[in-house]
This record gives sequence, C-alpha cells and structure tokens, in this order.
Amino acid sequence: MIRWSSLLLIAPLLLVEVAAEPATAATDIIPASALVQPAQLASELKAAPPTILQVGFSKLYQQAHIPGAIYAGPTNSEAGLEALKVEAEKLPRGAAIVIYCGCCPWNRCPNMDAAYTALKAMGFSRLRALYIADNFGQDWVDKGYPVVMGQ
Repeated sequence: MIRWSSLLLIAPLLLVEVAAEPATAATDIIPASALVQPAQLASELKAAPPTILQVGFSKLYQQAHIPGAIYAGPTNSEAGLEALKVEAEKLPRGAAIVIYCGCCPWNRCPNMDAAYTALKAMGFSRLRALYIADNFGQDWVDKGYPVVMGQ
C-alpha cells in the first residue's frame, strides 16, 4: 500500500528533475539540430558570418542587435511575416541564415516558430535559429558578444 505521506515526499523530487531539464526548442517546430548557441555564433561573426535576420520586435532591434543583422520582422503577425519574406526573397536559397528574436524566454517566444516555418517553406536549406534562453540582453549583450546599440 502506498502512503500519501510517502508520495508527498517524492513529488517535490520529481518536480525538481523535470524543472532541471533545459528547453531545447521554442516548440517542436525548430529541431535541436538547427539551434546555434550564442558563443558559437559570436565566433562565426569573426570569420564567415551568416546572414542574420532579427525576427523580433522593432524596439528591441533599435535598442541593440547583432552587427550586420537585418531587421525582418516581428513574425507573430501577418505584416511581420510579409516583411520577413520580402527580406528573404533577396537571398539565395543556399545561403547560411541565422534567425533570432530574444524578446523573452525561448519557450515563450511568439516569433521564432513562424519565422523558421516560413523560411523553410521558402526552401532555405541552411537555416539555423539562435538559441536565446532568457532574452537578448542577458544571453548576448551582458556576455560581451558583439552588439550594435541604439540604431
């Protein structure tokens, strides 16, 4: 027979284990194999930078963005998706592209899935998504990675 007091002691341990697992994708749409970590992208910027599309809100882009990033979005709206498609039409389908937002924690971002889905549907084969766990300020700017401020 299982005692309730035993379950009450075990339940918090189970919750700790589940909570400790890191989020790997905004949803199941963006595969883990398509994610790039901030340190890796910062390193790539020194050699052969990919095309970087910021698919978040314009206020965030104006405050701070990755050098060379093109503002293309917020892709949580039809107008934002159209803006992304207009920018993407200028690029060869085989181009190395990294999309990022950074508005909020990865698992709550309203922009990344739509951007990834739209670009994949357009035939981009070398598409990756910058994994920003919490937000752009904390996971990129505060870590000292290259940034353009106030433009």
